[in-house]
Amino acid sequence: MTALVVIEPPSPSVADPENDVVLRFTAGDEDGMEAVYRRWAPLVLSLARRSLGDSAEAEDLTQTVFLAAWRGRHGYCPGRGPLPAWLVGIARRKIADALSARTRRTDLAVAAARQLSCPPDLLCAQDAVVNRVDVTRELRGLPEDQRRVLCLVFYADLTQTQIAHATGWPLGTVKSHVRRGLLRLARSLEASAGERAH
Repeated sequence: MTALVVIEPPSPSVADPENDVVLRFTAGDEDGMEAVYRRWAPLVLSLARRSLGDSAEAEDLTQTVFLAAWRGRHGYCPGRGPLPAWLVGIARRKIADALSARTRRTDLAVAAARQLSCPPDLLCAQDAVVNRVDVTRELRGLPEDQRRVLCLVFYADLTQTQIAHATGWPLGTVKSHVRRGLLRLARSLEASAGERAH
């Protein structure tokens, strides 16, 4: 006697939970955003730590990446690649911005030290306070537009492109204000240093 073989009908496919999270995120669902953050924040944080070498800065950058992803979620196209790759792309751009800002701060400190004819590593605490007061005073003397862009560069660590976006000014106008403001600031600081020397 032949054994009867029962063939089970194929079970309906179970929905991919990761795909569901991505769909909810792109649809603007806040729970979807939270799930995306929980799932991929460690990846972004790890990349930021390796690139920046500073845990606190890496954590701040991770928050910035996910905020940018949330704001720009309509620009994500699943056909071009998976969501984690898109997030890593945003992270790399933000890391590049952070490293550029770090370089600008270092260059500014070196330039300010040169203005005072003193090597950066020999600036004492008193000189540093005087320098800060001088810079703040001279910034106040700049035309409003130049003062505004330099404050955004120095204190908010924004790139010129980010400043153009924030102010609504053309990039060329922002660059012009930065260049003129820096030249004027350098001349003023040089004059202040000369007065202190006499």
